[in-house]
Amino acid sequence: MYRIAIANQKGGVGKTTSAINVATALAATGLRVLLVDLDPQGNASTGLGITHAQRSRSSYDVLIERGGLAEAAVASSVPRLFVVPATVDLSGAEIELVDLEHRTHRLHRAIEDAPASWDVVLIDCPPSLGLLTINAMVAADSLLVPLQCEFFALEGLSQLLGTVERIRERFNPSLSILGVALTMYDRRNRLTDQVSTDVRAVLGKVVFDTVIPRNVRLSEAPSHGLPALIYDHRCAGSEAYISLAREVIERMPRAKVAA
Repeated sequence: MYRIAIANQKGGVGKTTSAINVATALAATGLRVLLVDLDPQGNASTGLGITHAQRSRSSYDVLIERGGLAEAAVASSVPRLFVVPATVDLSGAEIELVDLEHRTHRLHRAIEDAPASWDVVLIDCPPSLGLLTINAMVAADSLLVPLQCEFFALEGLSQLLGTVERIRERFNPSLSILGVALTMYDRRNRLTDQVSTDVRAVLGKVVFDTVIPRNVRLSEAPSHGLPALIYDHRCAGSEAYISLAREVIERMPRAKVAA
């Protein structure tokens, strides 16, 4: 079982869109995928058509140990893709976790205790570097970082990488960066090209070759409770996420996925 946290403390960078569509693409290859929604907004859950009536158990219950991952997992409309949904209860979890024992390892322990029902676990983090994101990083084998092609991108990335180093030092020395995915790419905008060039110059091969374009279909799909790959699999955004998923598979250690 290979675990990937999808994180960026900056909001609006395409993090949840990436989580939904990469999860869908991985499931389409035959992998059994679990998407854990750790964002109190619950957009990953909504974007995969998980209704509020289906959220009797949530990632909040998992974190406070009121139920396991298998109990909270809900089948999505995508074959082989399951979701541990989020509810508004998560918004207070940061405060509640402070007083709990092993507060940084709650998700890690839940995944360790779960039956080996999935090949890949994706964790959609909130746009912050609080205890929810720390739980995800402690539980993860690697980090996928969606990075919007804009001027302040590198500044926010340096803060995130600093947090990763602290997590490695204190809690999870094996945590690695699976890759940085450039999102909201607009070929008509010269600044987009410049940011892409700068990021690749700084990070080199850590940056995925695939770039995710600005695409109306990617924005429309969640309102229908569907991943873009199902809503319109021929649109530029869907094709980009299929390509990104191929790169993700190439970078994941096969032995870990099969374990």
